[in-house]
Amino acid sequence: MRRAVSVFLNGMQPSRLAAVLTVWCLCLLYVLFQGGKTSLMLFSMVSLLSVYVIGAGFGGVRRVKAKRVILGDRERRDQLHAGEQVRVRLDVNVPGLLPMPYLVVKEVLQRHNGDSWSFEDSIIPNMRGAGVLVFLTPPLERGRYAFAGTECISEDIFGIMEHRGRIEVNTEFRVLPRTIYIPKWNRNIHRSRLGGTHTTVSASRRETTQINGVRDYVYGDRISRIHWNATAKTGSWKSKEFEHESFPKTLIVLDGAENAYVSDQQFEVAVSAAASLIEYGAKEHAGTGLFTATEEGKLFPPTEQAGERMRMIQHLVDVDYNRKGSLIAELERSYRHFPQGAVLLLISPMSGREASEVLRWVEARGMNPCFLQIMNPGGKALRDESISILRSRGISCYSVSSLEELPAALGGGVA
Repeated sequence: MRRAVSVFLNGMQPSRLAAVLTVWCLCLLYVLFQGGKTSLMLFSMVSLLSVYVIGAGFGGVRRVKAKRVILGDRERRDQLHAGEQVRVRLDVNVPGLLPMPYLVVKEVLQRHNGDSWSFEDSIIPNMRGAGVLVFLTPPLERGRYAFAGTECISEDIFGIMEHRGRIEVNTEFRVLPRTIYIPKWNRNIHRSRLGGTHTTVSASRRETTQINGVRDYVYGDRISRIHWNATAKTGSWKSKEFEHESFPKTLIVLDGAENAYVSDQQFEVAVSAAASLIEYGAKEHAGTGLFTATEEGKLFPPTEQAGERMRMIQHLVDVDYNRKGSLIAELERSYRHFPQGAVLLLISPMSGREASEVLRWVEARGMNPCFLQIMNPGGKALRDESISILRSRGISCYSVSSLEELPAALGGGVA
């Protein structure tokens, strides 16, 4: 009997209520024409089953409600970086009076480029129909992510029929590019107002005579540097903090040529290098800008404002290498907005011979060129002799194949 009813109901999923009423009416007619205790018992069983199925239809999975919360390593959605796992908490509430033995939840996480990742697990709701599902995603790459519709599947306590439901909980988040701490950046500056030819500007900038604040005393500070008033007020040694000479403005140019990169991994190294240098500019209080030379070039003028720097990082989340034209043509369209006398750092996989033409264009526009060459991470590292030619002209050139190599390359100037 159970098998027959199950097959009959499953065959009429679109009109389950009509199917149940049809079975009940057939049993009623059978009782009226046949009579007897057996027929009456069968009719009673079918009636109870019908009430149960109809009651389950008014609640259950099809009316499930859910709330999703995204938590990173620091429980902050806006600070997720590539390579981190994301912790997802899904609070589910299944309305209805009838208990539910289990609930299977299927989640699908989609990336902006079409990649997707699915997760499936089961929870056991309590007597009130509430349950919590917590899971970890795999390490995510840079990009925008959104959850597709969540599918919920369950059966009644007798296992007679399967219930399916779908809920839409709009949840989107962004994963920022990988970054690495850069302690210092040594570079040769031409035509800089800070000094003459081949002036080296590094993290150890000279201090001015302008007092910027007070800091804790560090062993080795001169007596003339001690701030006596602050020391007397606090009871601990304090030293004067002086302002440093400012860096020249820096414009980072990220090459987004479609045919320049061998793999996505190589482009990710370039994006991460750009993001790391933007954070370095924030650490040094240096005016840093960004120009992404993609199909639709985007310029962020050099600035020291934290909000503008975050806009640059957020822009790097969506950037892709899709430019078909030449880099110089893309620069020509926007160079009128480039700051004069700034340091222009080109981040590109092109060889030194190809970059030489671009860097000559930079010099002709009154800017100071630098070049960061991104090698193929999966390929064999070959020394580019043309890089040495650029260095002989006094141009700072660096070459890396991974993000981990960046601090040493910028600090030492030798790849």
